Amino acid sequence: MNNILGLLRLRIKRGINLAIRDTRTSDPYIIVTMGEQKLKTRVVKKNCNPEWNEELTLSITNMNEPIVFTVYDKDTMTGDDLMGDAEIDIKPYVECLKLAADLDKLPNGCAVKKVQPNRSNCLSTESCCTWDDGKIVQDMILKLRNVECGEILLQIEWIDLPGSKGLAAVQV
Repeated sequence: MNNILGLLRLRIKRGINLAIRDTRTSDPYIIVTMGEQKLKTRVVKKNCNPEWNEELTLSITNMNEPIVFTVYDKDTMTGDDLMGDAEIDIKPYVECLKLAADLDKLPNGCAVKKVQPNRSNCLSTESCCTWDDGKIVQDMILKLRNVECGEILLQIEWIDLPGSKGLAAVQV
């Protein structure tokens, strides 16, 4: 507990145009890894545009570790098929969080920072860190790598953990 900086809530919303790995469709699920932590969404049967709408929570101990999203097609008789992967760096988001004390007068939905897609991230389009009901959230669309097509939509939100080091201990 003493090296946990806080928690990161991941809202895995949905997949768009995921690769077909069965006859005409796929049964996708996502494994999220960060360091030693591994979380998994449920399997959505026969759907290349799945709606997960699931919340997963990571304990953050190191801001330099990327969060990796690996999409698989669930198979019963053989090993699960890879449907692509993507990763995010949370440092741009953490930079926004450090501004939060100065933002309490902003209207809901106000963009605090915009993160542009580039070679070092998997963003499909511009991603906004937004002020929402007294907190900063970041919505993103990630383009899957190592596959012919597919994107995943998600949102991240920081959760302060009482007794943790918190963001004050973080150098970005």
